Amino acid sequence: MSATTLTHEKHAAVHARPSVVPVTTKEITEMLMYEELARARIQELREDVHAQQTRSHARAARRWDRMSRWAAQRARRHRG
Repeated sequence: MSATTLTHEKHAAVHARPSVVPVTTKEITEMLMYEELARARIQELREDVHAQQTRSHARAARRWDRMSRWAAQRARRHRG
């Protein structure tokens, strides 16, 4: 690209006019409703993930308890 083309594109971008279509209150309200819905879905997903992690941690704790009991029994058997 030449310097003239870059200058012309930059000039056109600087002087671009905003859309002549006015944004109505209805459109803004609809956009805010969708945004709130998205936030609610994200919050629900976070709560679901937290609940799943809690269950997973409890399951892992039970598994380690079983493993430690097994290791203790095995150690007692092999000691004497």
